[in-house]
Amino acid sequence: MKQEELRELREQPIDPQAEQEIIDSIEEVYFSSDSFDMVQHELEKLPPELNLQELEEYRDKLKRQQAAVSKKVADLILEKQPAYVKELERVTALQTNLQLAAVICTNARRQLSVAKEGFTEASLGLLANQRRRQLLTGLLKSLRTIKTLQRTDVRLSEMLEEEDYPGAIQLCLECQKAEQLDVALSKTCKHFDVLHYTKVQLAYTLLGKTQTAMDQLHMHFTQAIHNTVFQVVLGYVELCAGNADTKFQKMQYKDLCTHITLDSYIPCLTDLCKALWEVMLSYHRTMQWHEEQDKQENTGKSLTSWWWIRSYVKKKLEHGLTRIWQDVQLKVKAYILGTDMSNFKYDDFIVVLDVISRLMQVGEEFCGSKSEVLQESIKRQSINYFKNYHRARLEELRMFLENETWELCPVKSNFNIAQLHEFKFMGQCRSPSVSPSKQAASSAATPTQEELSLFQQYVQEGNPFEMHIEHKEEETEDVLASNGYESDELEKSVYQDYDSDSDVPEELKQDYVDEQTGDAPLKSVSRETMRSKRKSDYNLNKTNAPILTNTTLNVIRLVGKYMQMMNILKPIAFDVIHCVSQLFDYYLYAVYTFFGRNDMYESSGLGLISSRLRTTLNRIQESLIDMEAVGENAGVHGPAEDRKEKVPSPHLSQMVVLTNSGTLYGLAQRVVATESLVFLAEQFESLQSHLDTMMPAAKKPFLQQFYSQTVSTASELRKPIYWIVAAKAIDYEQMLLMMAGVKWDIREIMSQHNVYVDVLLKEFEQFNKRLGDVSRHVRIPLPVSNVLWEHCIRLANRTLVEGYANVKKCSNEGRALMQLDFQQFLMKLEKLTDLRPIPDKEFVETYIKAYYLTENDMEQFIKNHREYSMKQLANLVNVCLGSHINKKARQKLLAAIDDIDRPKR
Repeated sequence: MKQEELRELREQPIDPQAEQEIIDSIEEVYFSSDSFDMVQHELEKLPPELNLQELEEYRDKLKRQQAAVSKKVADLILEKQPAYVKELERVTALQTNLQLAAVICTNARRQLSVAKEGFTEASLGLLANQRRRQLLTGLLKSLRTIKTLQRTDVRLSEMLEEEDYPGAIQLCLECQKAEQLDVALSKTCKHFDVLHYTKVQLAYTLLGKTQTAMDQLHMHFTQAIHNTVFQVVLGYVELCAGNADTKFQKMQYKDLCTHITLDSYIPCLTDLCKALWEVMLSYHRTMQWHEEQDKQENTGKSLTSWWWIRSYVKKKLEHGLTRIWQDVQLKVKAYILGTDMSNFKYDDFIVVLDVISRLMQVGEEFCGSKSEVLQESIKRQSINYFKNYHRARLEELRMFLENETWELCPVKSNFNIAQLHEFKFMGQCRSPSVSPSKQAASSAATPTQEELSLFQQYVQEGNPFEMHIEHKEEETEDVLASNGYESDELEKSVYQDYDSDSDVPEELKQDYVDEQTGDAPLKSVSRETMRSKRKSDYNLNKTNAPILTNTTLNVIRLVGKYMQMMNILKPIAFDVIHCVSQLFDYYLYAVYTFFGRNDMYESSGLGLISSRLRTTLNRIQESLIDMEAVGENAGVHGPAEDRKEKVPSPHLSQMVVLTNSGTLYGLAQRVVATESLVFLAEQFESLQSHLDTMMPAAKKPFLQQFYSQTVSTASELRKPIYWIVAAKAIDYEQMLLMMAGVKWDIREIMSQHNVYVDVLLKEFEQFNKRLGDVSRHVRIPLPVSNVLWEHCIRLANRTLVEGYANVKKCSNEGRALMQLDFQQFLMKLEKLTDLRPIPDKEFVETYIKAYYLTENDMEQFIKNHREYSMKQLANLVNVCLGSHINKKARQKLLAAIDDIDRPKR
């Protein structure tokens, strides 16, 4: 983009009213139709005689109109984006359902067509033959039964003749539907019925085959688990495949699971768990039946053989618990690992975790298992999913930051992250094994119901996996404010109060203090000063709502989602917390890059960036920022795996102008950006204890270091970011030039201060006024105002010292004039700001007083005051002592200055 075009783009208005006026000034013909030829229209409007200046002015007007329309369109797109995404999801879901319905209809029509074509006389003949075959097969089975009965009758007669009555009775009992008993026993594995099971057990007892029944029962349960999961998965695979191909029925269960589609994954998983629950519930009720029978038969039967049989049954059932649960875990594990879930939507993946968490709770209640198999399989899928999800979210965050105009997001003054849906789970207490769905359901339950286990709650009816997805909360959030005020009445009363202070001096009206922030000021304020505060502070017409942007809110929501995942699946807690830290790192790095990076820091000597902050920024740049994606290294590529984990450095939106002196060099945007970061850090601080409970003990030092080295440095960015404003807001160079024109080698005591003091104070008054103008759009918290004033005063005081150090000749009366100037400056300055003590006051006073030092005192002064530059110290030697000491002594002092290694203050 050309420099001229870039300048024109930056000078476009950002005030909504001004933007609307520009849009209203566009000719109606531009909105007439899509086929409108604007180029032809503008060419036809050109006058016969062209004037270059008028053409350029008209061109600038058109560009401003174009920029205003572009910004308006972009704002509308961002405003409607959530509704668009939601509607798009609904359309996609509807499209999927319609496709599924179309497949079903197509299959049905095809089957009907085949049946219609094949319904001929030959087909009817085949059906008749098949029916005859089935009848004959049944007849053959009946004949064999009759034959067996005939043989049994002969054997019974023989045994009666031999007077073997017990043997005859035993033979008779064994012949009574022995085969049907096994089938009846297998039916209890899916739907346990007390009356049916009682009859079956009584029959086996009469046959003396109780032990056999137990062995057969466990075989039936194992077979039931296999058949159940196979049929459930097969049904979904065939439904989604949309054809009558029978190849799926011949597949192994593990291979069959790989054919589940993403759309049917959750419904199939839910039905799978429902079916397995029925099997485990049947086994649970079977054990209950035997326990009840033991209690009833505990009296009157003390035969050793009977006690041994009961003991065998009890041990067999207890051992079967672990075996059956292991089979269930292996089947579900094959299903979980059969699909790549890395591209799942976040909400869908949370549902999967929720279902598996509920299943693990079932396992814990069923046999006391910790479900290691399920945990390991879901952990593998979670890590794989989360890496992809986090990478996408970081790219999304970069896009948000690069399109962020750093304007306030209007939230209510009582806004708290607990009001967001993503953090609702933190207000609900539950054990690690309890799923969020149960948690939501139990919120309205009675204490008695909450204490019941799942097997107690659903022993008669229902299923813990029914209506699983419908447990999402539907209530709406109420965190956004309608405008900048809590109410119109407050706004009205505020301005009435402001206008009533007509008797207050103008310079006091310009004073400001944020008395509502609750933040500790950077410098102490005297009690008398606080007592004398007026209402005319910069926060007068602003409520004390948090300062944050849409991007800040998105990051907070994202942290809530990450914490939900940790809450459900503790084994990946460290991986998730590490990613949470990267969200904060990237936001902090972006704010610093956009507003705080400046090459003049090192020369300022003010220590604007602490060593801790510099270390943090270097760490973020090395570990998270892909420096090879932009700049000089754009064509150089490092290892693919390393770059895969990094994100390109963000770029500030061109809509944000930081070079306009009228807006104090983008102070409003700087305040919103910096204070939104501070607000984000405060939210992280409030979450520390919760994150600490989730973090594994061996990894807790990482969390502690993240908070101590990164989160706590957020407020430290205020100094470098606001220093840029302070350095440009006051014309310090003009003051140096004016000081250079002052005659300091005077011979009489002056009673009037120099003009440069008044000019400097005028600059501060103008700065104060412009701060007030900015505060009408964005609240300026007390720590921010303190930092701004501290920077301006420090720079002014250091400029004064630099000006005094440029003096070539100076008398004692001149030193007195310097003191007079500085005292005048302090007196007027203290009326403009409540910052106490005045920063660097001693820095100036000490330097002026040093002019009166003797040779010996000066040598000691040089050693003790390393905060002054070599030039400033050399001036003291040359100007102050130059006429009082010989050349050798002067050279000695100058050598002492050269030898000192001076770390800057």
